[in-house]
Amino acid sequence: MDRKRIWGWWFFDWASQPFHTLLLTFIFSVYFAEVAQRHFLNVSGDLRLAGAQAQALWGYGLSVTGIIIALCAPILGAVADTSGRRMPWIWFFSILYVLGSAGLWLLVPSQPPLMQAVVLFGIGLIGVEFATIFTNALLPGLAPRAEVGRLSGSGYAFGYLGGVVSLGVMLALFQETPDGRTLIGLDPLFGLDPAAREGTRFVGPFVAIWYAVFMIPFFLWVREPRGPRQPVRIGPALRDLWRLIRSLRHRRSLAAWLASSMLSRDALNALYGFGGVYAGTVLGWPVFLAGVFGVVSAVAAAIVSWAGGRADRRWGPKPVIVAATLVLTAVCVVVVGMDRQTLFGLAVPPDPVLGRFFVPDLVFFLCGALIGGAGGALQAASRTLMVRHTTEARATEGFGLYALSGKATAFLAPLLIAAVTDATGNQRIGISPLIVLFILSLVLLGWVKPEGEGQP
Repeated sequence: MDRKRIWGWWFFDWASQPFHTLLLTFIFSVYFAEVAQRHFLNVSGDLRLAGAQAQALWGYGLSVTGIIIALCAPILGAVADTSGRRMPWIWFFSILYVLGSAGLWLLVPSQPPLMQAVVLFGIGLIGVEFATIFTNALLPGLAPRAEVGRLSGSGYAFGYLGGVVSLGVMLALFQETPDGRTLIGLDPLFGLDPAAREGTRFVGPFVAIWYAVFMIPFFLWVREPRGPRQPVRIGPALRDLWRLIRSLRHRRSLAAWLASSMLSRDALNALYGFGGVYAGTVLGWPVFLAGVFGVVSAVAAAIVSWAGGRADRRWGPKPVIVAATLVLTAVCVVVVGMDRQTLFGLAVPPDPVLGRFFVPDLVFFLCGALIGGAGGALQAASRTLMVRHTTEARATEGFGLYALSGKATAFLAPLLIAAVTDATGNQRIGISPLIVLFILSLVLLGWVKPEGEGQP
């Protein structure tokens, strides 16, 4: 195995993870929810309704982005396989990642451009999701099949470590707490104005800079396997893609796996995308506390992803996926059953029980650790199970289908959350569709062969 090439491939996870950690889950999403809730409160005067409207807007934005990804992912994968090129696509979508992330600086707290922020976030999310398709497609050529699970799990662990480090840097040096200083008592660097929330808004440019810097090892050390280079021909690519889709009729294991992963990853991404919104609007957490919560979650994700990679190598990816999905289902049940005053309908102590933390805060911290750990293990093992259902030559096409299965209904979970939240005016009930999605994904796993099946 080429260790340098493997490390370069791992650096994509390190470089890209801050988008998920700092923007999707713990910093920007909480800030967006806070700003949007305040904006809608000024319009309606109802705090609970304003929180529901903020969650619904975020959900509809993620839904539209998910539809775009679902429509384009398999086509791009097939085109890349036909041409034999993957790196140019990674370059292109990396540019979208950087531009979309950097633009989030524009979400000012007064008269906020909410729709513009949702669009820019969507551009960055499209960039990271599509770049991931092409980097995942390089995985089968990195190592023998027996080592792929370990490499995948280690890659996710390295990525989550990058998320922890970047989040720590953001909290320590830039993001202001309510007293105007950072978490370690410094004024935000570069003269960023706490009154204008510039320390928090800098999270977008910071994520863009982080990605640009740490993708350097990837582009220096990762080379595509040598092979024929053909011009991009969309017609043949789409015919090949259609042939592969039709072949699913005769490949029950792959079809069941794609359907199962479609539901589980959709629900998991919704958990990531709405966790910060929930913390900010239901539990009333400030942005900096959500950041601390993010550190706990990301550390758990790094440790469990690493351990999950070892479990994957010993027992295979399917048992890891089942265990992780059960944990995530239980977390959803807890989140739906909790608010500031009650847990499953039972009143919680009105006073703090650990420092300044109340029971709901501590329970949600535990939920964050479980989401991070189980989510990391689920994603790493899912990537391994997909490798068992494809070949190196058709890897981009296969991972394009994998992305399609993860994104074909990527709009569904955010849309269900947004619609149920709109209909009930209750954010907790709005999370309940995720329980159904996780359970259905477990049912479909019953038809998935742990070792894959014949190749297309």
